[in-house]
Amino acid sequence: MRGSVSNTRESGSGFGGFLPGCGTFLATTNGDGRRLPELNIILVTGASARARTITLEARHWAAGSVALIALFMLFTLGFNFITLKWAAAVQHPWLRAIVLADQREQAERMQERIQGHLSAMAVRLGELQARMLLLDGLGERLAKAAGLKPQDLKMLESPSPPGQGGPVSSLPSRAFSVTEFTALIDRLTRDVDQRSDQLGVLETLLVQDSANRKFMPTLQPVVDGWYSSNYGYRIDPFSGENSFHEGIDFPAEAGTPVVAAASGKVVFAELHPQYGKMVEIDHGNGLVSRYAHASQLFVKEGDLVVRGQRVAAVGSTGRSTGPHLHFEVRLNGVPQNPARFLQHTG
Repeated sequence: MRGSVSNTRESGSGFGGFLPGCGTFLATTNGDGRRLPELNIILVTGASARARTITLEARHWAAGSVALIALFMLFTLGFNFITLKWAAAVQHPWLRAIVLADQREQAERMQERIQGHLSAMAVRLGELQARMLLLDGLGERLAKAAGLKPQDLKMLESPSPPGQGGPVSSLPSRAFSVTEFTALIDRLTRDVDQRSDQLGVLETLLVQDSANRKFMPTLQPVVDGWYSSNYGYRIDPFSGENSFHEGIDFPAEAGTPVVAAASGKVVFAELHPQYGKMVEIDHGNGLVSRYAHASQLFVKEGDLVVRGQRVAAVGSTGRSTGPHLHFEVRLNGVPQNPARFLQHTG
């Protein structure tokens, strides 16, 4: 319910009523006794002195404020638009300088972002280059372990990339984004790391296999030697009976070098009643090789020898009919056919 009017109207002589456009402030009360401001605008027409009252409440003030703010924003946008259009049309020096300064600032920010991306890419490419150098060294070691010759690797050492080609695709193409390019480098890095791990395992297996081969009596003890008596039953040259020959004989001139068929440790190097001057080499895992009937011994018990090292000279000592090398291979004391080991490398 609207409250009563708190101000009164006064009239004086010479005035026929209210002045046109005058207004009064009213104070109204709500239900809880608080006073709310109101503005009454009283409009008085001409001679008839008819009054018309307009009351402005809080909601009218709020709507007017919103309309005023909107009008100000529209005016600002319109002014900026007209100013920029005018600047573009007349090419005013100071306006052009402002635009150029803004463009220069944006270009500098863009250049900083690009430089940051390039620096990050350079770091990743440096890491990839280091990994590629490691892979090159690993590949070289693997080639040596596998017995490849340098000329076999020429095609892998070519400085130019392999040839590629093909027709232009009918599908549309597009440039890489920075995110896609970064993801591509990350995937390439993971692939390089995976290949490095795989080649590392392969290198371990090859080195192990190479080490095992070095300790297997597979090298022929006499260069360009041939067999005069094989492993197995034969007619004994002394008794004429059928007897078992526990090795193979390599006929050669006296003094011909005798080399170790594999690396190992010398466990016997002296005169034997049956074998004459003999060298026995332990290759590990119960594997032993014997070199008998030598004229000279160049190693002694306890020496470590490597594959291909000269250990004796061909002779005819012990139970022998002439210069030759008697060669045996034993596994846990049991004679083995040496030809099976020698043929392994052939």
